[in-house]
Order: sequence, then C-alpha cells, then structure tokens
Amino acid sequence: MGEIEVLALRGVDVDLYEGELLVLLGASGSGKSTLLNILGGLDVPSEGDVRYLDHDLTVGDEPALTRYRREHVGFVFQFYNLIPSLTARENVQLVTDIADDPLSAEDALDLVGLKPRMHHFPSQLSGGEQQRVAIARAVAKRPEILLCDEPTGALDCETGRLVLEVIDRVNRDLGTTTAIITHNAPIAAMGDRVMTLSDGSVRSVVVSSDKRAPAELVW
Repeated sequence: MGEIEVLALRGVDVDLYEGELLVLLGASGSGKSTLLNILGGLDVPSEGDVRYLDHDLTVGDEPALTRYRREHVGFVFQFYNLIPSLTARENVQLVTDIADDPLSAEDALDLVGLKPRMHHFPSQLSGGEQQRVAIARAVAKRPEILLCDEPTGALDCETGRLVLEVIDRVNRDLGTTTAIITHNAPIAAMGDRVMTLSDGSVRSVVVSSDKRAPAELVW
C-alpha cells in the first residue's frame, strides 16, 4: 500500500481434510478473509505454496485458477450477490448450466428448504432466505469445497442459526469440505476443528472431541 507493507498472512501452515468442517476464528484484520481467498483461488500468495490434491495453485495462471474455482469450489459471502431480476430457481440455475454434474436447481433449493419459494425474486425473500438461495447456488455444482466468508454477518441471531444449520447439513449430507470464517466465537461449536488467527498468524487449533477421523488430505 504505497510505502506501507501489510503482512496479511505470515507463517500460516494449514492442512484441510476431506469432509471436515473447519471454523476460522479471529477479529477483523486477523487474515481470515485473505486465507479463505487464497484457498479458493481468488488470491495468490506472495510467498509459500498452496496445493489442492494434485493442483499447485501457486503456479497456475488465471485460466487454471478459473477452472479450479469453477470445477471444485463453492463460495458463500456475507452479502448474497443474487441477481435481482432472476427468481431463486434462475439464480441457482446460473451455476447448474455450467457445471459438469450438478444438482438440479430444484434439488439444491430443496436441500436448503426453499423449494416452495423457487419462483420468488430476491426482493420477495427475507435476508435469511436470500442467503439460503446463495448456499443452494454454491452447492448446486456439487463442489468438493465450500468456503463461507461471514455467512451470517448480515443476519439476526435466529436467522443466522438457521443458515448455519443449512451449512452444517450440506457438510454432513454431501460430504463437502467446508471452511467458515467468522469473528463470532459461539459459531466455533459447530466445527470439527477451530483455527484462531491473529495478526496474520495461526494462534491456536482446537479439535472437537467428537471430530470424525481425518480422511484424505485435500490441502
């Protein structure tokens, strides 16, 4: 940033396992979003290696990163990024039309409990319903990885709880490796592992007492 160098991440060494739910916890500015963007192929680190199975994301060009995002990753952001002129079904169908083996838009919306409202426009849906449409859109292409950046940040507590239940269901039912970033400590209870970041570094990693046995290493 001009003459100022900001070390967004430093010395971070992370393994993620197939099917697990990882919670990345930390205050604003701790490096959570930067780490998630690197895992999702949106950003490339200035140093270090990032690998997904046999993909080396640090040497891939933009077309390679685009294929990685398109074929392997689903994103859920704090703000829903729905197209207002399209119905819930049509918003999800944007993804199913370009995926190789997608869920149908109807099945994806049914997974998040919104099949009865699939013909409604975003303006006709509550904030929590819009976020569930965004989750349906993210999982409709059957991604191996679901990355969630403050998915409840714009929601009240009760609505946020419903959205987190949907994310947990996707992780359990579809076996999707899931990472959620948040500054909300109570959300940590849903994770198989909780990683706390501070000033760009990992400060602690806590494993849930009922964590499933690690499966295949994906990162």
